[in-house]
Amino acid sequence: MKRIISFVIFTLIFSGLFAQLDRSIVPAAGPAPKINIGKPESFTLKNGLKVFVVENKKVPAVSYSLTLDIDPIIEGEAAGFVSLVGNLMRTGTKTKTKAEIDEAIDFIGASLYPYSSGMYARSLKKHSEKLLEIMSDVLLNPIFPQEELDKSVTQMKSALQVSKDSPEVIADNISKMLLYGLNHPYGEITTEETLEKISVQKLKTFHQTYFRPNVAYLVIVGDIDLKEAKAQAEKYFGKWEKKDVPKHNYEYPQGYNSPKVAIANKDGANQSSIYVTHTVPLTPGHPDAIKTSVMNEILGGGSFNAKLFANLREDKGFTYGSYSSLSADKRVGSFTASADVRTSVTDSAIHEILKEMHIMRTELVNKEDLELTKNMMTGNFSRSLENPQTIAQFALNIELYKLPADYYATYLEKLAAVTAQDVKEMAIKYLQPDKAVILAVGNTSAIREPMKIFSPIGEVTEYNYYAKEVVFTGIPAGVTVKKVIQAYIDAIGGERALRNVKEMKSVSKMSMQGMEIEIVQFQKVPDKVKIETKMMGNVMQAQIFDGQRGKVIMMGQEQIIEGEDAEEFREAAVMFPELKMLENTDNLELISMEEVDGKNAYKMNISKPDDMVTVVYFDAKTGLKLKEVTATPQGTVTIIYEEYKDFDGIKIPVKMKQSVGPQSFDIETVEVEINKGIDDSEFSI
Repeated sequence: MKRIISFVIFTLIFSGLFAQLDRSIVPAAGPAPKINIGKPESFTLKNGLKVFVVENKKVPAVSYSLTLDIDPIIEGEAAGFVSLVGNLMRTGTKTKTKAEIDEAIDFIGASLYPYSSGMYARSLKKHSEKLLEIMSDVLLNPIFPQEELDKSVTQMKSALQVSKDSPEVIADNISKMLLYGLNHPYGEITTEETLEKISVQKLKTFHQTYFRPNVAYLVIVGDIDLKEAKAQAEKYFGKWEKKDVPKHNYEYPQGYNSPKVAIANKDGANQSSIYVTHTVPLTPGHPDAIKTSVMNEILGGGSFNAKLFANLREDKGFTYGSYSSLSADKRVGSFTASADVRTSVTDSAIHEILKEMHIMRTELVNKEDLELTKNMMTGNFSRSLENPQTIAQFALNIELYKLPADYYATYLEKLAAVTAQDVKEMAIKYLQPDKAVILAVGNTSAIREPMKIFSPIGEVTEYNYYAKEVVFTGIPAGVTVKKVIQAYIDAIGGERALRNVKEMKSVSKMSMQGMEIEIVQFQKVPDKVKIETKMMGNVMQAQIFDGQRGKVIMMGQEQIIEGEDAEEFREAAVMFPELKMLENTDNLELISMEEVDGKNAYKMNISKPDDMVTVVYFDAKTGLKLKEVTATPQGTVTIIYEEYKDFDGIKIPVKMKQSVGPQSFDIETVEVEINKGIDDSEFSI
């Protein structure tokens, strides 16, 4: 009872005090908190390796972070190879195979992650010697096995195929090229062709040239003192041979005197990914760095109060979120504001982004926004100090970027001193809406004209995934939808031969997560289909349509599909849908001629009753189907037809690449039987 009364009294007192507060008034900012950032111990080995040590005995573990201070290089015809250096360092050394390295790391419950400019490792204190033995071996003695390189290149090609449907990757490729140029290390683009040029020798040469102790920093954090750290560093890294490392200087990108407006196509897109981006002369630790961080947070940081978020989401309802970033870099920094918006408001959303950038340059931010932002940044910084890795990173940054020794110790004081006038001056200096690259990735046929408003001369340039300019070509005179469809039918065997196909069975194979999958498909006129998905000879799933009803069998469960819901089955039952297209072209639209993997192709939209659109590309020379893309609620489905083979006078695609969202599959058709006899019992419901 006494506790209850005490709680009631406390509640009443608190409520009375709270009632007296005016929440419309932003509390005055207090003095910047004084912080004491501990200075890590440090020493340098004879070979030039600089070591920082942060002792933290709260957890019996130790981490080792190795960082190389090297300039980026131009990878040229083998673009993409530098990223593989780190990936493949752990796949074999002069004394250990990949399996042996993996087993040794797993046995002690450790982590080891090499990358192209360093390495990170962590384990319990009692296993640190064993970890360093493995780490130093991987660092000093990698052999880059050819078979592991081949696997990695294959994986990168698959990832490349999937990324072609990613507006973020498309935009990244194009913006890099436009901001830096293809002859700058920040502007290079990895392609299938450059991946083919990667060799083991290139990886070895890069490693032998740039992985040197005299350009390296080792940060040790955890349950370890200075004496132990010195002994470990000397034992495992003392014999690492130093060598002069090449330096590379690159011209600062020229930029633009007026907005550069660009678009890129994403088949099946019902929204646009929009970007406003430009370079900035901002280096890490620059005197303007803290002020610009405040400015960017107010404009488009992660807060719901940020101006871009409040405008494009809360006020206009154009998007789920709009954000901006301002990145410092030793060579050239960058600013980017972005959002994903409905196609119909692409130009309106870009207009609002540019408007908010202009407002930041011409008006003072209000006191409430400024104080909220500084308070948030103060909290984030203070919380980061709880992590001993932060202290080590601060020391490394001071060394790498030649910052004042008290840069982080005085950070909160400098943050507290930022004024509204400072924010405006930073916006004037670092936001350049009138000299930016303005890019939209989406349905180019719908956004091409609206985007012209942002160019002083009404010029919009279209680029493809590889950041190559797309030359918009009209449909040649006399080419119609019907003629394109007819050319395809003729290319795969002719109308008469196709209509004579009454039954067809095909067997295809693919791999998913290391498991072999077999797909067996039966089709029979009129409108009968059965598709079985098998794994290790067992049917995992079956879809059947008898011409009237459908049935799905999965994991022993059956579901009958009837009426309108069965229309998808009816479509799948049609062996050559192009024959029906010849009879009715109302839902077909010939859009343009475009290049697909170096081939001129007719681009055609096929509209369906459910408002879905499939985009199909037909080779203008051979008539064959090259590619089709369908946007579905589950993600964009892309099929690339790589090879056709003749079966009894009918050409069937036997090698295909299919991507669904983030996953990609290689499908190979290994067997096709035409008019060999299929019993109706196969389609029994």
